[in-house]
Amino acid sequence: MVSITQTPPPLFGYRKFWAHRFGPAPFLPMSRAEMETLGWDSCDIILVTGDAYIDHPSFGMALVGRLLEAQGFRVGIICQPDWNSAQAFKQLGKPNLFFGVTAGNMDSMINRYTADRKIRSDDAYTPNAEANKRPDRAVTVYAQRCREAFSGVPVVIGSIEASLRRIAHYDYWSDKVRRSVLPDSKADLLVFGNAERAIVEIAHRLAKGEKITEIRDLRGTAFMVPPGWLPSDEWDETDSTEVDTPGPLVKHADPYAVEDSKQATSCATPAAADGAQPVRLLSREQRLAARRDKRAHTVIRLPSYEQVKDDPVLYAHASRTFHLESNPGNARALRQAHGERDVWLNPPPFPLTTEEIDGVYEAPYARRPHPSYGEAKIPAWEMIRFSVNIMRGCFGGCTFCSITEHEGRIIQSRSEDSIIREIEEMRDKTPGFTGTVSDLGGPTANMFHLKCKDEKIESACRRLSCVYPDICENMNTDHSPLISLYRRARAVKGVKRVTIGSGLRYDLAVHSPEYIKELVTHHVGGYLKIAPEHTEEGVLSKMMKPGMGAYDRFKQLFDRFSREAGKEQYLIPYFIAAHPGTTDEDMLNLALWLKKNNFRLDQVQAFVPTPMALATTMYHTEKNPLKKLHRDGGEHVGAVRNGRQRKLHKAFLRYHDAENWPLLREALKEMGRADLIGNGKKQLIPAWQPAGTGLRGLQLGVAGSSKTGQNARPSAATRLAKPLGSRTGQPSATRHPATPGRAPEAKKRRP
Repeated sequence: MVSITQTPPPLFGYRKFWAHRFGPAPFLPMSRAEMETLGWDSCDIILVTGDAYIDHPSFGMALVGRLLEAQGFRVGIICQPDWNSAQAFKQLGKPNLFFGVTAGNMDSMINRYTADRKIRSDDAYTPNAEANKRPDRAVTVYAQRCREAFSGVPVVIGSIEASLRRIAHYDYWSDKVRRSVLPDSKADLLVFGNAERAIVEIAHRLAKGEKITEIRDLRGTAFMVPPGWLPSDEWDETDSTEVDTPGPLVKHADPYAVEDSKQATSCATPAAADGAQPVRLLSREQRLAARRDKRAHTVIRLPSYEQVKDDPVLYAHASRTFHLESNPGNARALRQAHGERDVWLNPPPFPLTTEEIDGVYEAPYARRPHPSYGEAKIPAWEMIRFSVNIMRGCFGGCTFCSITEHEGRIIQSRSEDSIIREIEEMRDKTPGFTGTVSDLGGPTANMFHLKCKDEKIESACRRLSCVYPDICENMNTDHSPLISLYRRARAVKGVKRVTIGSGLRYDLAVHSPEYIKELVTHHVGGYLKIAPEHTEEGVLSKMMKPGMGAYDRFKQLFDRFSREAGKEQYLIPYFIAAHPGTTDEDMLNLALWLKKNNFRLDQVQAFVPTPMALATTMYHTEKNPLKKLHRDGGEHVGAVRNGRQRKLHKAFLRYHDAENWPLLREALKEMGRADLIGNGKKQLIPAWQPAGTGLRGLQLGVAGSSKTGQNARPSAATRLAKPLGSRTGQPSATRHPATPGRAPEAKKRRP
């Protein structure tokens, strides 16, 4: 009998594997020579990654490798192998237990292509930023090569790329719905989300001789099964393959009815004198327990790949159903047919406790790149080498971002003591430390130790966001733990300054003016990044972002506390162009807001439809999965697909760039807003054109500088960065490594 794990064992509660006697390695080996130096004759686990190996907790393979090492396993790493043959995958020999395969901290397609599907010229995760060091859809390619190298060795895939492709998904780069990565990669297991629990248990169970095909009860895993397979006779399947008909209609029993059935008799109290069988009423706790048990043994059948690839309504329905089953406290298993087999997804993993996540981050990392890279510069490392990750997860639920789908919306925070110890270790071990901590953050800067006030409510909640349309009344918004951390971090000996590089959730911050004062007074170096994303309510509702009222309230407090601190400081707002539901008029209004507030954006971000994001569903189907779907009807969401329109939307964000003026003049005339062309203060662009400008914008419609769409801030696109089973190093709107050479996105003209 198979039963999905409901109470996970402690992450560090396993008996260590026998190889723990070798002790921790200075670096996880990348060659046979290093293995021999360590006294190893083989590796128990080999991790294959598309990134360079940097032994730092912000890089997924290092984190997972050190975690497995702490369990007693010998772990080797193959980085950026030549994928044209299986030879490079044999360099460490045959692993005793399994291959762990990841594309790296970033999705390989996001890593290689811009928002306009153009090939990037560099790669932040490669020595000297060399491009083209990993294949497209790297997880699939690497997994296939592992199979070729050593047939019969189990292959476990993970990372952001695998995690967000675990069911049928729209693929922006091929402009079609693709299958789950599981049947394409031929992997034995897929681990998704923060999969430390799963990857550790897989290793121990394989080490005990269990077959990979027998491991079917782990949360956070997906695998292929026959169409009729169920874990046990206790399980039921709910059919949700059609819109508005989710499963059989069940008539609920009347709790006050007297029935003669065997079931009623079995639940009754002893028979009365007249032979009547009184019904036993269940308490609320008993009813809830029965309901939880029922959900724990239910799998939902999603529309098949063959259905969703040709039917936008069913695709949107599958996406909506999938996202509603994302809370580990109440999520049900899912299955989706792919031809003659099904992809089976167990419920998401339970979050790590504070003690467990502390242990993950306090492994004996070398905190620098592998010595084999010599003096080569790795941009992603340069950007995070002096930062500390304090939490993971995000309860924001922004539709264009995949952090919530991947890491979950339950925040997993480290302890203050653990963070301080890492700062001290960084001070002592990281080359080049001058006293500045560049960031204390994560997916957001200010969700540290924020969570639902009631664990029972949290486990039963099915909201997609805890802060939209308003902050939930059950959400704790107390920033005092973060204030305490900031103050203690500044007091560490040798630390001169602590800046905050992660993006701020300002709608939360306004509930804690003391936090804003602390931040503005001590941790802002002239500019602070925040992300309104847009100004128009219609677009913001499709993003699940707060209105500009929260921005205005935050700006008032930011300006006030900056003045009180005697500092001249500015906000840097981020905006997305061409998001689903955005009209030309919306972008025009945003451009007018930018001009009114004297903002000139240096770089802009165009929406990229990334796998599994709700906004991607809107883009592909032009339906709104945030609302109930209907075969005939439902809310229509316009998608910005046309190349000229996408360029126009970016041009509105860079209204001040003369290269864009011809395109904008043409569009304003078409929109009947020629009144905005002229030299007045309330007009958007001038009627004159500087000599030698505008030809590119007029003929090609190229908006912004040559960096536009390439070195823009990582919004919907480069938030897709995730290691195998871990969040660390995830580039996001709030985290750094994804975009090399990032400059401040907006500069405010000083009076």
